[in-house]
Amino acid sequence: MPDQIAARDKILTTASQVLEQEGNALLRMSENLPDDFAPAVERILQIKGRIILSGIGKSGHIARKIASTLASTGTPAYFVHPAEASHGDLGMITQDDLCILLSNSGETSELGDLIRHTRRFSIPMIGMSSKAESTLMRAADLCLTLPQEREAGSGIAPTTSTTMALALGDALAMALMEQRGFLSEHFRTYHPGGKLGAQLALVHQLMHGPEAMAVVGPDTDMQETMLKMGEKGFGLACVIDDGELVGVISDGDLRRNIQYLNTRSAGEVATRSPKTVPTDMMAAEALAVMNDNKITVLVVVDKGGAPVGLLRVNDCLRAGVA
Repeated sequence: MPDQIAARDKILTTASQVLEQEGNALLRMSENLPDDFAPAVERILQIKGRIILSGIGKSGHIARKIASTLASTGTPAYFVHPAEASHGDLGMITQDDLCILLSNSGETSELGDLIRHTRRFSIPMIGMSSKAESTLMRAADLCLTLPQEREAGSGIAPTTSTTMALALGDALAMALMEQRGFLSEHFRTYHPGGKLGAQLALVHQLMHGPEAMAVVGPDTDMQETMLKMGEKGFGLACVIDDGELVGVISDGDLRRNIQYLNTRSAGEVATRSPKTVPTDMMAAEALAVMNDNKITVLVVVDKGGAPVGLLRVNDCLRAGVA
């Protein structure tokens, strides 16, 4: 048992040291970003085509992830494998595009054809490397030079260098996203099936339109009101007066007034000043309104306050908002 405890302590110590080394390296980089970082963002914003990322080995994996992050946050991007580029995929890269090439050493031979292609056809190229005087960085239009930091752990495998490259790619994507005015609703457009995308869904994306609403006037008798509620099947009637929502009638209102239904009008049975939500509210916020008020259906209103649809708690749950 003591040997096992000692072994586990050593494991945890190694893990903590690696994370500490990498974390400290990121903090130092945050305080001393590459000189070309802002110019790189500005250049990318001017590009009419796409951002092409490439690298080999660990740098390739990082490049692929950066491309994915860029694409999902409003900057069209894709990854091209350098070996495939040398066998025909160079034709995918046009003069409207921009290349970001990753190599920690800056001397990766597999990137040679890509470098030459960008120079031959005047395609803007950004290099990302820890070697400022390398072949890649000398050829680049703009350089994202990574700090010279010792690899965490044994130093045998790329650790700190790949973490810095990945983090710098994230910083690039977030800076571009902010400059483009990329909003949460845009993010959902690119993530319709993900949990995060569901959390960012807006009410108008999940609601049922006007055709789902049982609409009655304040003087409508309750027999007609209940018939309309039954036809729509949403358990709610909207009481409208001169185009304005003045109340709602729910199944609960029917139960509470059951002995008076033959003598009262819709306006008399309705709950006045009902809870409503705007079309541009986050569905997660609307769900919170329903939970807080112990209701299962909300009337959705436009900017003028006119009712335009219904949102049910089941709509939110089915979309994965909860």
